[in-house]
Amino acid sequence: MAETETPPETARLTADVVLFSRDDTGTAHVLLIKRRWDPYEGHWALPGGHVDQGEQTEDAARRELLEETGLNAKRLDYIDAYATPDRDPRGRYATFAYVAETDGLPTPTAADDAAEARWIPVHDVLADGYPLAFDHRQIIRDALAKHTSKNR
Repeated sequence: MAETETPPETARLTADVVLFSRDDTGTAHVLLIKRRWDPYEGHWALPGGHVDQGEQTEDAARRELLEETGLNAKRLDYIDAYATPDRDPRGRYATFAYVAETDGLPTPTAADDAAEARWIPVHDVLADGYPLAFDHRQIIRDALAKHTSKNR
């Protein structure tokens, strides 16, 4: 490599889950965790985390959902990959996002990297100024668009 060339950038892989449900009134909710650690300590985020070596991204998404909330998703649908260079202050992270739906609002149990886990109305989460980590507001918007079009 010539002296003026920049070495290749290392990217880390993560997987996130957008889990939707509705309450008794029909109001759409999304499951979020409150981050226990930096970056974005104390901010709300989607359940998710690092993909282990040799692990499929969908398997990582399922594992992280279970580890952080105690909940499972029957079916995960791929939304998209998100890899904007500045999406994570720790460096280059590429996340594979999945969407799922569950019945009712099963009680989540916060564990692992989650200080809290809670169902929050989607309209609140999408409001400007809601304390979401990373680019999770965009991922939720994309999941909502994909999920809505799939269920028409």
